[in-house]
Amino acid sequence: MDKKLKPRDQDYETKVRQIFHQANFINLLEIQIGEIEPGLLKSYVDIKDKHLQQNGYVHAGVISTLADHTAGGAAGTLVGKEQVVLTLEFKINLLRPGIGNRLRCEAKVFYHGATVIVVDSEVYAEHKNREKLVAKATVTLAVVGSRYSGD
Repeated sequence: MDKKLKPRDQDYETKVRQIFHQANFINLLEIQIGEIEPGLLKSYVDIKDKHLQQNGYVHAGVISTLADHTAGGAAGTLVGKEQVVLTLEFKINLLRPGIGNRLRCEAKVFYHGATVIVVDSEVYAEHKNREKLVAKATVTLAVVGSRYSGD
């Protein structure tokens, strides 16, 4: 049975929306937020020509970015007001070509420690009123102070 995750910042939804709105690359890709809950984030991107690679499939970079950033948002729902998360590592399995009108990602925290959070992301392609799993990622994120300088 899943343990109920509790946010350390009660305004976690606003914080996660800011994470998405302030990320220039995410805006360039036009990734949108769906549902937000503690430890869970759903996002999507409506596919346009700019998302496609030379063979007409959604570029693996778009799929990977969707999985990674959505995982960061899910982890971001659980950290304190003065904390942020940064990806330490991610592993993605691209299961089939991304074909369709929309990609949808669901990211769920499965480990929440004081300094590390691990999230599973699943990316689905919606095509002809059907949805297929196209990628699965495991994302490990560091919890750091929001004023982290990198020193």
